[in-house]
Amino acid sequence: MQHIIDRFISYVTIDTESDANSPTTPSTAKQWDLANKLAEELKAIGMEDVTIDEHSYVMATLPSNVDHEVPVIGFVSHFDTTPDFTGANVKPQIVPNYDGGDIILNKELNIVLSPSYFKDMLQYKGQTIITTDGTTLLGADDKAGITEIVTAMEYMIQHPEIKHGKIRICFTPDEEIGRGADLFDVEKFGAEWAYTMDGSQIGELEYENFNAAGAKITFKGISVHPGYAKGKMINSMLLANNFISQLPANEVPEKTKGYEGFFHVVGISGSIEETTVQLIIRDHDKVKFEERKVMIQTITDNINAEYQKQFGGDVVIPEVRDYYYNMKEKVEPVMHIVEIAEKAMRELGIEPLIKPIRGGTDGSRLSYMGLPCPNIFAGGHNFHGKYEYVPVESMQKAVEVIVKIAELTAEKK
Repeated sequence: MQHIIDRFISYVTIDTESDANSPTTPSTAKQWDLANKLAEELKAIGMEDVTIDEHSYVMATLPSNVDHEVPVIGFVSHFDTTPDFTGANVKPQIVPNYDGGDIILNKELNIVLSPSYFKDMLQYKGQTIITTDGTTLLGADDKAGITEIVTAMEYMIQHPEIKHGKIRICFTPDEEIGRGADLFDVEKFGAEWAYTMDGSQIGELEYENFNAAGAKITFKGISVHPGYAKGKMINSMLLANNFISQLPANEVPEKTKGYEGFFHVVGISGSIEETTVQLIIRDHDKVKFEERKVMIQTITDNINAEYQKQFGGDVVIPEVRDYYYNMKEKVEPVMHIVEIAEKAMRELGIEPLIKPIRGGTDGSRLSYMGLPCPNIFAGGHNFHGKYEYVPVESMQKAVEVIVKIAELTAEKK
């Protein structure tokens, strides 16, 4: 257990926060610190063909140790952390034999991780939990996944009696800002299929995710002295408010679950003459996803028609861009890759939790790039904030799942 704890802590204490406003890949220079460390560590444990390209994508090979033909499979995780919450100066706290009560993350700031709010904690009673100190995120998303992949590769190298085919691994930058797969060289990777180790609680196995788009909507106005504004002023902030009020009130993240999609206002800034609203659009169903984009255009058209004569042009200008699509379409034709992972979990006494991802992973993009890529649990909870934690036993089980998948894939048919 200590070995996996030490490895995980060595990763999370390196700041790898990504930056959506940066045009480079990786988006932040500090991501190189962990990328370079991982490349050296992979060489040290005995991995072959270890490469790190000009964009910090790290790849390596565990050669086959069987004499029959086996599909090449892969495992993928990302080393950046979200810019939503600081990942600088992470100070992990280790809580052995968790007693099921509150965990004080920071006494001075009165920050407490409590099962009264985060009920999932109770399933890990008696286990060792790693938390934050309440001032940063932890980085289990997705340094837990990296820890598990490296540890699994090391274990198989040290135990050649475990039979497996050729395995490829890749660690990517910038997943948290939606660019992790942008420069992923699928041909170089050379796997028939892969798994991202980027899920949450133990047992998660996912091959469905949101279809996702983003919208930047600009509202134009006319500023006139308020004492003489009747019939002349157009307040762009009120136009934005009008637009938002026409979106379905119950189709927002805080009121939806499961397969239910939503509109999510993530940013708004403006003045009388110009206001910008940032939206994200999500739905598992492709038809409903397209209908949501049509709704954006319909509301736009109606407001523009109302103000066309007064303004002399469009007062609402939407820019909608698709981000990624539901991987289900690409995974269903090769469902045996999900069935292998499910069988691996069951053989290890883990009950698979097969459910849709209310988000996306590198795997969704990779699946559309020709690399079918379901998602497997990495063990962490409460990602992207100060209440993030990961049970060490979950990471250990994820290591076992990786090894078992390798074994099952190498079995003679």
